[in-house]
Amino acid sequence: MKFIDEYRDSALARNIASAIRTEVHPDRDYRLMEFCGGHTHAIFRYGVQDLMPENLRFVHGPGCPVCVLPMARIDQAIAIASQHRVTLCTYGDLMRVPASERQSLLKAKAEGADIRMVYSTQDALAIARAAPDHQVVFFAIGFETTTPPTAVALKTARAEGLSNFSVFCNHVLTPPALRAILNDSGQDAARIDGILGPSHVSTIIGSAAYAFVAREHGLPLVIAGFEPLDVMQSALMLVRQINQGRRDLENQYSRAVSPAGNTKAQALMRETLAPRETFEWRGLGWLPDSALRVADTYADWDAEQRFPVEVTPSREIKGCECPKVLRGLLEPTDCKLFGTVCSPENPMGACMVSSEGACAAYWSYGRSRQSNRATTASAA
Repeated sequence: MKFIDEYRDSALARNIASAIRTEVHPDRDYRLMEFCGGHTHAIFRYGVQDLMPENLRFVHGPGCPVCVLPMARIDQAIAIASQHRVTLCTYGDLMRVPASERQSLLKAKAEGADIRMVYSTQDALAIARAAPDHQVVFFAIGFETTTPPTAVALKTARAEGLSNFSVFCNHVLTPPALRAILNDSGQDAARIDGILGPSHVSTIIGSAAYAFVAREHGLPLVIAGFEPLDVMQSALMLVRQINQGRRDLENQYSRAVSPAGNTKAQALMRETLAPRETFEWRGLGWLPDSALRVADTYADWDAEQRFPVEVTPSREIKGCECPKVLRGLLEPTDCKLFGTVCSPENPMGACMVSSEGACAAYWSYGRSRQSNRATTASAA
């Protein structure tokens, strides 16, 4: 397969769906967690769930970096921009994420803070170069996929002597979050039979980073590409592992992911960034060694050190079930706010804002179909 249309071929999709329906055991359920929000959107955009047998369900995980960022970090970014009068640059998804007191970066911008949406770290560097007498802070966020560009920005700033540029680092790591989900053994723990591993993240960290899933937790994991046929083939691979009693790490996305990953990007990240002892995740709480900060050798470009602020502890909006959705405990439609007071125009939680959020996926691709099925069932 060389062209993207081949990864969306309807005849091939029907063949894979038929194979899955043939191979699932009717007397058991298959609950497959797709860790990455990109998979969630592919599943709903292309109707993958509708092609699955009734006893195979996709469980949505915490693989949306905007969604897992706690309110306190948004509060801190707003405080940096407002109190220190800096130019704060960040990606568009973050602009409308709710902070405390129904605040957001977009609202803070409307109130006078200099907050700008950029498309890349290079845009933020260009703003700093154009205004050498004004401080520019890049609000960095994302899993390992978007971490190398931040590392490049730090290295570039030091090489050019850009003393008016710094990074507010919020990069988080995939394996610790996955480990936290699998370590949860309480009554509220999500039941998972297999995992669709991230694709773009895995191009950076490599497939070997997930060996602990089978070794420590006895679960099969298949690294899956983002296209609908990727997801379906990966689901079939998981079904076969489950039926055969295997608990292996497999790589469906072999066209892009190697066991070792991108070693040059990893080296660049190690040079400019360092692990945090602990970091708060929305829905998962405080997780050890689960995020990155600016390395000590690059402390002059660390916005948290240059622009200290104090923020009060944040609380989730009452009734918002985003934390439970991120842990795979609830579907978005289980939240009483979904589709009523919470919508893309008036989001109550980050899961409705982000382009990778599960609530946004349900709203954009799933809600109307569910409504239509309910209407059809009642009419019958």
